Amino acid sequence: MLRCLSRPTLRLWRLLASLATLWLALLAPAAAQSLESALSPGVLNQAHAKWQDDCASCHVRFDRAAQDRLCADCHKPIGQDLRHKSGFHGRQKPQACRSCHTDHKGREARIVQLDTQAFDHRETDWVLRQAHAKVECAKCHLPGKRWAEAPQDCNACHRKDDVHKGSLGAKCADCHTEKTWKEARFDHATTSFALKGKHADVACADCHPTSGKTVKYAGVPTTCVGCHKADDKHKGRYSEKCESCHGEKSWKTIDFNHDTETRYPLRGKHRAVRCDSCHTGTLYRDKTPSDCLACHRKDDKHQGSLGTECAACHQESDWKQTGRFDHDRARFPLLGKHADAKCEACHKPGPKGTPVYRDAPRTCIGCHRNDDKHAGNVGEACAACHGERSWKIPRFDHEVTRFALRGGHAAAKVKCSDCHQDLKHYRDTPRDCIGCHRKDDKHESQLGQKCESCHNDRRWKDAPYDHKLSRFPLLGAHVKVECSACHKTLRYRDAPRDCLGCHRADDRHKGAQGSACESCHNARHWTLAQFDHSRQTRYPLTGKHQPLTCEACHRAPAPAGRKTAPLGDSCQSCHRGDDVHDGGFGLRCETCHQTSGWRELLARRPTPPSPSPASGVPR
Repeated sequence: MLRCLSRPTLRLWRLLASLATLWLALLAPAAAQSLESALSPGVLNQAHAKWQDDCASCHVRFDRAAQDRLCADCHKPIGQDLRHKSGFHGRQKPQACRSCHTDHKGREARIVQLDTQAFDHRETDWVLRQAHAKVECAKCHLPGKRWAEAPQDCNACHRKDDVHKGSLGAKCADCHTEKTWKEARFDHATTSFALKGKHADVACADCHPTSGKTVKYAGVPTTCVGCHKADDKHKGRYSEKCESCHGEKSWKTIDFNHDTETRYPLRGKHRAVRCDSCHTGTLYRDKTPSDCLACHRKDDKHQGSLGTECAACHQESDWKQTGRFDHDRARFPLLGKHADAKCEACHKPGPKGTPVYRDAPRTCIGCHRNDDKHAGNVGEACAACHGERSWKIPRFDHEVTRFALRGGHAAAKVKCSDCHQDLKHYRDTPRDCIGCHRKDDKHESQLGQKCESCHNDRRWKDAPYDHKLSRFPLLGAHVKVECSACHKTLRYRDAPRDCLGCHRADDRHKGAQGSACESCHNARHWTLAQFDHSRQTRYPLTGKHQPLTCEACHRAPAPAGRKTAPLGDSCQSCHRGDDVHDGGFGLRCETCHQTSGWRELLARRPTPPSPSPASGVPR
């Protein structure tokens, strides 16, 4: 019937329908529900049947776009895919849910219409490759489960094909590919035992035995002795570290360099000795000795009198072949006059009459105590001054002491006896300046005993001095002043530090402004005076007070410890002689007069007359 109506009439009907809908929406909820039920386009699917009479679960009045949000709130896995842009729904271009899923078509209607032939699996999280692309959908997507619940790990579908029975874990893709399940590839280098040398040619079954139908992969030994125990000719005496000598290229070829891989290189006749001649115990457990006596004790004709350093005289080429002892290889090489000394001069006979070698003294004082003219005052380090060429010709580097000789101290005219009293009192020599230069102190000890503060070892007289280190640093015009202008004598500390101490003759105030000259004057120049009366006092200068000199007000001398003499801050302090009222109007002149001119009066408002006592008004 609506098709027969004209457009204006049709619009009118639509407007009336909208008004009726709005009116019904304002009525009771029951009435509204009845209206919605009456306007429902059809019966919901069986999955949505419980919301048949609850339209608000999926629809919001006057907000058609809200339906997609309510769908995502209810179907949470799909809502998560949409938010993360993952899965099939998350990868689709944005569109309304109803464009693919429609309802209100009956209880048995299928909401999801999926064309399995045209479906592109690349839009999902699981792309079908190689053999997987030919598998039927029902093989992975089981009935009664959501399409997205299909498993994505190999074991879920191929568990029955796992001939390893789970012994290699669930990462089937490490060996198998999607091309064909039976074609396996495995890179042994990815394991903890890469196949190198002869191991690369060994068949898998040699290391991975088969138990029934299961091949053992996990738990296979990776140590040499795990497979080669029968090949161990040492019967375990050299431990299980076969790789120390044997290599992967050939078991029978021994690759061990005793010179580089141990701390005992084999030289001379040691190179031809069999391993078990020295390694008699269990290797790595029993430590093999590396000293000569461990093997040659029976060959020691000295019976231990020369110690255990057999190599000092004997050689590896032949034990019986000995040469002259090289004292330079000992801890006391013979230099200078020592080279001409006889062995028994230092190596005294022991209790059995055999010369003692190890117990011979190695210090100078051990042999030359009677030659020490210092009586032990300079210690026992005789080599600091004396040499092996001649004991009587001393050589001494004063730089190694706590008093290095520099400047005037290093002059040729300075003798050792000038500082050192005698040979027995070298260490007792004073190291401070005053110890030797007390007679040269012209300051009469007034500046203390740290002479090095001003003087140095290059020149004692005309010593430079940094006045910044004193309590009176030189600034401005003081920098160019001669020292004698302030320091009348060499008693430098007697010099005054206050301005009046030197500038009393320059004080044109004659003491009226006190002794704190620095309040106005500075070190750049005496005449450059500056004083801010407004900031530095409680009496700012205004009007005709500004051009006045300091002496115009401050006439009396300043008391001791004060900058100026006490001066009141009232007008009467200076203008008592100018008071034509003779004190009749009090001391507050500023209520009428002003600083711009004494005769210029301030404008004043008339004061209302006070009520008379007869009026009864309190005063």
